[in-house]
Amino acid sequence: MIEQRTRILVVDDLQLVQLGLCALLKTDSRFFLVDAVGTVAEALEAAQKWQPDVVVLDVRLPDGSGVEACRDIRSAVPHTRVIMHTAHADDDTLAASILAGASGYVLKQSDPAHLIDAIEAAARGESLLDPAVTHKVLAWIQRLGAGPDADPLAGLTEQERRILPLVATGKTNREIAAQLFLSDQTVKGYVSSILKKLHVARRAEAAAFIARERPELVELASWPS
Repeated sequence: MIEQRTRILVVDDLQLVQLGLCALLKTDSRFFLVDAVGTVAEALEAAQKWQPDVVVLDVRLPDGSGVEACRDIRSAVPHTRVIMHTAHADDDTLAASILAGASGYVLKQSDPAHLIDAIEAAARGESLLDPAVTHKVLAWIQRLGAGPDADPLAGLTEQERRILPLVATGKTNREIAAQLFLSDQTVKGYVSSILKKLHVARRAEAAAFIARERPELVELASWPS
């Protein structure tokens, strides 16, 4: 009896990465590469055309988010499993990928064996995460399970946790940037992210939130640096 090969679609806009993945997969007789594309639109079209068993999908693509592409592919071709393949391990993208239905999350800088393991697991209907991000998922699950009494700042990154109390003390982006050795533009991006995560529209609302929920952090931030 001939074992059926796992049909794989590769999605990555960087040609060097795409070629490397294709070369890796073609060396394994268990896999059959159906196509390799580089955009969200092409990914959805190819997934519907080829009906692959597994899609190896970059998180960041030129015409949109790989996370949204994952959700669309899973909706259009329910039996297809998706593995997010990315150079980034930030908490938000990891959580969003899981919620979008991804069966795996593998860092590009990891050993290629991790990707092969993730593909095999996905083909079996299982899930596998890169060892480098497993602790992040466990922490995320723990935060969800903690319920309404959990840390109100749980959704913020470490850098955002540093910046929010400084915002509450009335510091400008330029002042925060100087204190944390960041650029003004970087701080602006962090502040925008904080407002979005806290579901508020203005800095004053974010300042009121931290002052109410974690006043000790605001007090510490008020001390001379």
